[in-house]
Amino acid sequence: MLNPAAGRGAAGRALDPIAREFHHQGWSVEVARTEGPGHGAELAARAVQAGAQRIVAVGGDGTVHEVANGLLRPARTGPGGAVALGVVPIGSGNDFAKLAGVYRHSPVRAVQRLVTAQTARFDAGLVCGEYFVNSVGFGFGPEVVRVRNGMPGLSGFASYFVPVFRAFARYRPRRFEVRARGFSETGYMMMLEVCNGTTAGGSFRVAPDAQPGDGRLDVCLVRRVSLLRFLWAVPRVMRGTHAAMREVALFQTREVTIRSLDGPLVLHLDGELREPDASQCTVRVEPGRLNVMVAR
Repeated sequence: MLNPAAGRGAAGRALDPIAREFHHQGWSVEVARTEGPGHGAELAARAVQAGAQRIVAVGGDGTVHEVANGLLRPARTGPGGAVALGVVPIGSGNDFAKLAGVYRHSPVRAVQRLVTAQTARFDAGLVCGEYFVNSVGFGFGPEVVRVRNGMPGLSGFASYFVPVFRAFARYRPRRFEVRARGFSETGYMMMLEVCNGTTAGGSFRVAPDAQPGDGRLDVCLVRRVSLLRFLWAVPRVMRGTHAAMREVALFQTREVTIRSLDGPLVLHLDGELREPDASQCTVRVEPGRLNVMVAR
């Protein structure tokens, strides 16, 4: 499944080298191009029904998100759960590629690693009827995504940091109620990220101890912070050393319920914005649901 728009068109340009390398490695491939939002999920579901054994998402985290949903939606829990998902990362953050062992590899090198990859069972998160494979975020995270979507010309280092600081200038912490087994808190929160993987937004190690196949979700809650504390915290989050900050709470759970006390929820799933007509949701883990090609 190839998203030709990923990486500002880089995925489309890389199609021929990727296909040639798969053939060189002895794999037969059938290329399917996505044409718009949601199309990747449809294509993946069709491939499953047609008997595909492996599906490789060529693009960023959004492409992976759609393909995974095509495999995992409840109506397709039978064959879809057994199909192996791989990724050739061509995007901005590529958080899922870190989990799959192909991060920072060229498309051709990623193919070479995929053909010798082993499969592993990853957990999947579920919220509002939609799956996520890396993280779902509330509060500041969705605002960063919104700002980044409005700045399509950014790339590389700037695509991580410019939206973060611009979003902070306009964002006002919201009141949330967070409930999980062994944890309960209500108050103004800067952000709330529920993670299956270790990073979010590309460079930020929001949940440094997360394991994508341990049957648990790692929750990072950041309370309201001043600009000075925010600036001081950014490099700590990048290193994954923010757990000791008084504004931060990290915990693991199988299920967490989140209620917005300031109006309807706004969230991102693997970097994709969603605005459900609801002020409360429950995020659950479904252990071992996703079969992933992991390069070693």
